[in-house]
Order: sequence, then structure tokens, then C-alpha cells
Amino acid sequence: MVMTMSRLIKKSSKKRGLPPGALIHIGEKKTENTRISLIDYSENKVEEKELKDIEECFPFKKKPTTTWINIDGLHDVGVIEKIGNYFEIHPLILEDILNTDQRPKMEDFDKFIFFVIKMLYVDEKTKEIHSEQVSLILGKNFVISFQESIGDVFDSVRGRIRSGKTRIRKRGPDYLAYALFDAVVDNYFSILEIIGERIETMEEDLVTNPEPKTLQKIYNLKREMIYIRKSVWPLREVLNNLLREESKIIKDPTHVYLRDLYDHTIQVIDTVETFRDLISGMLDIYMSSVSNKMNEVMKVLTIFAAVFIPLTFIAGVYGMNFHYMPELSWGWGYFGILSIMLIVGITLVLYFKSKKWL
Repeated sequence: MVMTMSRLIKKSSKKRGLPPGALIHIGEKKTENTRISLIDYSENKVEEKELKDIEECFPFKKKPTTTWINIDGLHDVGVIEKIGNYFEIHPLILEDILNTDQRPKMEDFDKFIFFVIKMLYVDEKTKEIHSEQVSLILGKNFVISFQESIGDVFDSVRGRIRSGKTRIRKRGPDYLAYALFDAVVDNYFSILEIIGERIETMEEDLVTNPEPKTLQKIYNLKREMIYIRKSVWPLREVLNNLLREESKIIKDPTHVYLRDLYDHTIQVIDTVETFRDLISGMLDIYMSSVSNKMNEVMKVLTIFAAVFIPLTFIAGVYGMNFHYMPELSWGWGYFGILSIMLIVGITLVLYFKSKKWL
């Protein structure tokens, strides 16, 4: 999930020598075909369809209804350029949309507001956490969303639009943009819940049986938390700026919901920081567990050495084979020395037990 430095330089080098605003897709091609979907709705009706050509959405720009245009797949630069020209989106904004390494941010223009956010999801096969850039253009009566691939966390928003008895049908595009933001932030809680379960499992493994593969899992989880923090922290600044700035596009009733979304974002950030502290503590637990395990092994080896050192001394003395050693001629000398060695060994073991070293 974490991008290496060489990959980052390689992707950035695609823009080398090109003028500002040059449209070139920087990122992975995550879908073969660009899919364009449209939902146009008012309080009384809703129209939903998939478009074959981007030109089919142009007539909805001047309608009094709220229009949500969603584009899945950014590799087709022609589609992005056409929609940018018709909706009068600045080329530098289109450049940011095509560059999928953008930091979450907000830029307020006279006719629209541009947002970049990071949507997190879990790969069902590898169980790894990945992110996808989502760019939003909020206009007077429309929202245009750009995603890298098909599949998102906005199904709940679509369901609320299809239902005729929801608040979203009675409000404008600013509330729709809030709903999309809210879906992304709510999904952060789901991701953090998964990470919390991983942390609990690894803590049990650390205490019972610390292994090198557990250490690798900790480092992987630490990298994921760094990436999540990088995706979530700027969102706090985005929402804070959105609340402070006076924009004609964001209506006053929506500010209440944005403040609630800001509170949820702070909760996510607090949880991320807590998990980072726990993971850092897990590294200390791992080192302590490994050290304790090593100490136990060394203690056993030391006790064995302490028992056998005097026995080795006795055996060494009587193994020198000097000619004038009276004990060598004793008939019971062999058994006597064995008895002395046995008594010494048992005495040392009993002493160690009295000290609770065994």
C-alpha cells in the first residue's frame, strides 16, 4: 500500500518538460473502460442512468434540479478534458484530478468548489488497506465526482436519493457533497474497526508467542496507520476552511451538518493517533517479550552450568592421573566420588529452588 520512493519519482517524471495544466494521467489504470453515471433529482422525481458519451450530461448543467455526475476511470483524458471545457473547470484543476497522488484539499472558485479526498477500502483477497483518490466539483446545481475505479462507498447515498422521503431530495448539491463526504468519513470508522481487531489479535500473539512474523505484521500495520493518517489529517483542514469561508455555493443550513462531519473527522483522527500509540507500544512489548524469553533460556542454561561447574572440577581433579594420589587406590573411591558429586548437585538444585530461581 505504501508507495516506494522509486515509484513516486517515476510517476512524477511523467510531467517533466510539460507546461502547467497539461493533462496527463498519473497513477495506475484501475479500470479498462471509463464509466459515466448520472443521477438527476428534485424533491418530486429522480432520473438515473448510465451514459455512453460525456456529452449526454451537458444539458443537465442548466436544469434547476440537482445533478450528480460520477466518472469511474481517469485514464481517458479526453473525457476529463471535455467535461472540463463544458463546465468551465480550470486546466490546473483538471491536472490535479488526473494526478492521483494529491493531498486532500479544497479550492474555492467563484463558480465551483474543488475537493480532493481519499477513500479507503479493504482488499478482500489480501486483506490489505488501500486508498483511492476521489475528486469532487461542487457547482451551483451539480456535483461531479471523479474516481479511479468502479466501486465506492456511496451506495447509501444513492439509496437515499432513490427514496422519496429523505432529506437529501429536498436539499441542493451542497448537501449532496456533504453526504458524499460523510460516507467517506463513516467508512473510515469501519476501516479503523478492522485495524482495532488486528491490534487485539497481535497483542495476544505478542504476549503468548512472539515470533519474527508477528514483528513483520506490526511493521506493516504501522505503515498502514501512517498512510491512513496522511489521508485523514488534511481532511480536518479542508472542513475547517469550508466552515470558515463564506461561499455562495454552501448554504447556511448545510453548515450544521458540516460541523457534525468535522466532529466525526476529529474522532477518526483521535482514534488513528490512539492506534499509532498502541502499535508503537506493541513494538516495545515485542522487544520485552523476546528479551524475557531469552532471559528464561539463559537462566536455565546458567543453572545447568552452575550445577555442573563443581562436578566438572571434581572430575577434573581426579582425572589428572598423578601416580601418588591415594584415592586412586581406594576400593570404594569411584563410588565415593560419584556420591559426593551427586550430593553437591542435589544441594545446588535445592538451593536454587529455595531462591525461586527454578
